[in-house]
Amino acid sequence: MRRAVAIAALVTASAAQAGRPCEDRQSTPREIEQGLNLAQATARQLDDSGAQVALLARAGQDLSRYGLRWSHPGFVYRDSSQQPAVWRVVHKLNHCGSDFAALYRQGLGEFFLDRPYRYDAAFVALKPELQQALLPMLADNARLARFNERRYSMVAYAFATKYQQSNQWVLETLAGAASPGIVSRRAAQDWLQAQGYQPTDLHLSTLTRLGGRLTHANIAFDDHPSARRFGSHIDTVTVDSMFTWLPRAQLSDPPQIVQP
Repeated sequence: MRRAVAIAALVTASAAQAGRPCEDRQSTPREIEQGLNLAQATARQLDDSGAQVALLARAGQDLSRYGLRWSHPGFVYRDSSQQPAVWRVVHKLNHCGSDFAALYRQGLGEFFLDRPYRYDAAFVALKPELQQALLPMLADNARLARFNERRYSMVAYAFATKYQQSNQWVLETLAGAASPGIVSRRAAQDWLQAQGYQPTDLHLSTLTRLGGRLTHANIAFDDHPSARRFGSHIDTVTVDSMFTWLPRAQLSDPPQIVQP
């Protein structure tokens, strides 16, 4: 596995793809080529967009059975401290299918070298005021960690604070930038609800939930409201729901698809 800076711990650690177990298999030359081609194509489209900060998504897993196209997001920002300027990605990763996660800062190449399910990507350029609020946050490890919860569940309830998944950290951090008075996860979630954000309703049977909880350390359902959970409704933050809500809330442009 490639090495990345773990912001929360400020140490170097192996970067594992969110929600997947660690694997010993090395990437093939073809997989490396595809990942780097996608990184180059993404950089070109980000340059052409004129944005300084955007939300970037990859297709790390096949979620089509749930009607979802994208599995994992991060903030991508133009780092002008380097000459020439380069694009960096800040995102939250679950470590090897465990019950915890950390924040990482990577280059575009690293972001796409985790053997994604599909070699395409998407991003939304955020509105200029939100970009300006986020840009200094994304360079500040302490500010990034403000809304981070180490305890991880892949299906964390969108409006609870017991666990947090990768999509949820992005959305709550964005809320903190959009409304500077927000200093807690609960306040960020209240703001998101007030702005009309609606999580994805995953329909998961009792058997599916039980199997996931018993066999995966990174899946928990006990933060979900009982009435919704027992009715097989799991309300969680997804990239697709974020990409639907952000333009509707006038916080971003429509999504742009990247295909190398």
